[in-house]
Order: sequence, then C-alpha cells, then structure tokens
Amino acid sequence: MSTFKSFIVNLNRVLRVLLASMMALLVINVTWQVITRFVLPHPSSFTEELARFLLIWISLLGSAYAFHTHSHLGFDYLVNKMSRSTSILVAKMGYVLVILFAISVLVVGGLNLAYITLLLEQRSAVLGLPMGAVYAVTPISGLLFIVYSTLGLLELKDSNKLREVAL
Repeated sequence: MSTFKSFIVNLNRVLRVLLASMMALLVINVTWQVITRFVLPHPSSFTEELARFLLIWISLLGSAYAFHTHSHLGFDYLVNKMSRSTSILVAKMGYVLVILFAISVLVVGGLNLAYITLLLEQRSAVLGLPMGAVYAVTPISGLLFIVYSTLGLLELKDSNKLREVAL
C-alpha cells in the first residue's frame, strides 16, 4: 500500500504542475487573443482553438484531481444523516459506480474516439494538431478516476473510516 500511496503522491505532484502550467498558458493565450483583437490590427488566428483545447484538457484532468481531493460538487446532506456503516457502504458504492463509468465511458469510449480520429487522420483546423491527441485526455482522465476511486476504496477498507466523501 505504501508504494501505491507514494505513486499517488507523485501523480498528484505531476498533475498539479501540469494543471497549473496549462492554466498559466491559457491565461497568456487568452490575454494575447484580447490584445491582438482589440489593440493590434490583425487578430491572432490560433488563440481561440488553443484556448478550446487547453480548456478541454484542464476540465477533464482537473475533474479527476478534484474528485480525489473531494473538491467536486457533491450532495452529502443525506450521507451525513446516515449511520457510519451505511455512509461507508454508500461511499463504497459511489466509488464502484465511478470506476464502472470511467471504464465504460471514459476509457473505452475515449480510446475508441481517439483511435478513430487518429485512423482518419483528422486534424484541427488552425493548429493542424491530430485530433486524436486532443481526445487522448478522455481515457487519461478515465484512468485517473479509476486510480483515485481505487485509492478511495482502499482507504475506506484499511482505515474503516469515512473521509469527507461527497457523493
């Protein structure tokens, strides 16, 4: 378990740096877009597409990280009214449902989407990026959800306590 926890610590560190870097790049990109549109005579052509792709990656990776840190929106009023054993059972069921969703929709569906767009050699209009690379974040975020849900299940099993689980 300690190897898994050290993996999670390193994963979180990499994910935080990646998300912060992408957010900084997004801010710079949008600032440049505003400057070129309203100050300079010729608006930049790539900034809108880059902002869209950065937002996709930040949203999907950030939602997985927010799930891990219990920062996502949740409805925990009913869970807080339940007994300890019932709330632990509901938390476990929630983690299992997240794993099933992540496998079936994010990983399998995301891999199919990325594979098809790479196979068809679909590229973005302005930047010319392979759309499969843009869509690759879907299965990556699915894997993150699976890892974080597995960690949540292990923490509930090992400590037999309920962390602040927002379902």
